[in-house]
Amino acid sequence: MNSLPILPTISTSFIVLSGLTVALGWWQIKQRKKEAHKKTMLFAAAFALIFFIIYATRTVFIGNTSFGGPENIKIYYTIFLIFHIALATIGAVLGIMSIYSGYKNKLSFHRKLGPITSIVWFFTAITGVAVYLLLYVFYKGGETTSVFKAIFGF
Repeated sequence: MNSLPILPTISTSFIVLSGLTVALGWWQIKQRKKEAHKKTMLFAAAFALIFFIIYATRTVFIGNTSFGGPENIKIYYTIFLIFHIALATIGAVLGIMSIYSGYKNKLSFHRKLGPITSIVWFFTAITGVAVYLLLYVFYKGGETTSVFKAIFGF
């Protein structure tokens, strides 16, 4: 039985925690529990930041895992991965804007941006888990290499 790689498993766990706490925060604000919402969303941001720190550190010091599945589906995986990376980047920017607008009490803007940010972040978390499953659970991960080679194959 092959064991799962520790750092990707831990980092993916944090992105799941981030997604779950965003969902909880959304529910809390619908219940008008503003202080609980604020704390929960800061936890969601902290979980996302922990994910990013682990991911970035692993990328810099170890490298990225290339797709190790069948060659005939690699192009679909690559397109999916690029979609996930774009979504994660957009989600991070929206997340920072949402936290900032909430912190600065710009609630009119925050109320409009928050639901969009949450939806983008849910899809980011879901696609992130899918990437993890494709790299480490459904298929054996490929070689550990530079980020560009892992994504594009060169």
